[in-house]
Amino acid sequence: MNARLLKAKMILYGDENFSECLATILNITRQTASSKLNGTTPFTQPEISKIAKHYQMTGDELREIFVEGEGSGEASQ
Repeated sequence: MNARLLKAKMILYGDENFSECLATILNITRQTASSKLNGTTPFTQPEISKIAKHYQMTGDELREIFVEGEGSGEASQ
């Protein structure tokens, strides 16, 4: 998961408190959202779908963030 690209997309929508915004979108705790952003816990397919819908992501963006971005989490930046 490429956290940097996901955060960039979130900023375009005015969402700068990343963990809190994702927690709200996904109906999870802020701590869980933070773990997902840091790559400790993977996003589930339904969660990815909710994020994609909320941020109106294209197929290319989804692939860059959630598929090609594997191993590019914040911890390895």
